[in-house]
Amino acid sequence: MTILSNETLRVEVSAHGAELQSIRKGDVEYLWQGDSRYWGRRSPVLFPIVGSVWEARYRVDGTEYQLGQHGFARDMDFTLVCATDTEVRYRLESSDETLAKYPYPFVLEIAYRLHGASIDVIWEVKNPSDKDMYFQIGAHPAFFYPDYDPEKSGRGFFTFDRTEGIECIRIKEKGCVDAVTKWPLEMHEGVLKLEKDTFDAIDTIMVQDSQLKRVNMFKEDGTAWLSLSFDAPVVGIWSPPGKVAPFICIEPWYGRCDRVGYEGEYKDKDWMNSLAPGEEFKSVYTIEIA
Repeated sequence: MTILSNETLRVEVSAHGAELQSIRKGDVEYLWQGDSRYWGRRSPVLFPIVGSVWEARYRVDGTEYQLGQHGFARDMDFTLVCATDTEVRYRLESSDETLAKYPYPFVLEIAYRLHGASIDVIWEVKNPSDKDMYFQIGAHPAFFYPDYDPEKSGRGFFTFDRTEGIECIRIKEKGCVDAVTKWPLEMHEGVLKLEKDTFDAIDTIMVQDSQLKRVNMFKEDGTAWLSLSFDAPVVGIWSPPGKVAPFICIEPWYGRCDRVGYEGEYKDKDWMNSLAPGEEFKSVYTIEIA
């Protein structure tokens, strides 16, 4: 475990999955602490897929591979590259184990950097091979609802950098989506009210096509709680359906689960990223604590 701190925040990161474990401001914990009754993880990094591939199988140049939801990086031990009081960097490299289920050599580096009340989450993916590489990557941080009370319906509310005309798609079957049907995100005066049953019928609010670049979370009384800003083209918002869970996930993604019934090549999946030999992908998203 690596501890980062400054005058405002104290953050813990584990080498296992290069995963955030804690975000504290004073005595207040903002990051979900992984109770398996609801969801046993905290802030896994999703790589080399986001979500599910149809029937847990995908194809590269006609050869079929099996891969579970969200890939394997979240369950692997990363190597600590460097650390200071306010920044840490980890690395994961391809191996015989990863190549057996994902046939692309890679170098994945994940870093966390504190500045003021904000945390930059930095991803770098490198292609060390002499062939094109294809991948997806995404975030899955879970945050405590402020002033959570299981007996009350209200869970606060969201605002976005857009106030109307937001369209969503939904999970349809086996963790995969109906990518054709668009659903309007039901908001009132630019606000998405969060209730204890918000996700019972829809599972995940999934917004793609770069419609959103910022999500702001507020307490019931209108006090700011936290925000995420990102450049990712897809964002998922999720809390376990039917569990009255104490947390909600805000998830910037460079990728997305398969369409229902997809049996094409991996490289042709929706929201796929590619790297030519020697190229690098870099991205940052920011968590800001109010």
